Amino acid sequence: MKKTYRIEVDCANCANLMEEAARKVSGVADATVNFMTLKMKVEFAEGAEPGAVMAEVLRACRKVEPDCEIYYE
Repeated sequence: MKKTYRIEVDCANCANLMEEAARKVSGVADATVNFMTLKMKVEFAEGAEPGAVMAEVLRACRKVEPDCEIYYE
């Protein structure tokens, strides 16, 4: 399952770091962050609960940028 989220990110480098952090979260099959559109696309692993996985993704992204926010579209 794939979902798109709106993400607050301040620079392209931070977007790349957040993308890498999101990909390391258990339950994420793939993730991409587009700095220009401020969108994060997440493909969830089979059987993963999107709500729980996204809580972990947000926690991982906040290690890169503490004021990061992710909103479901």
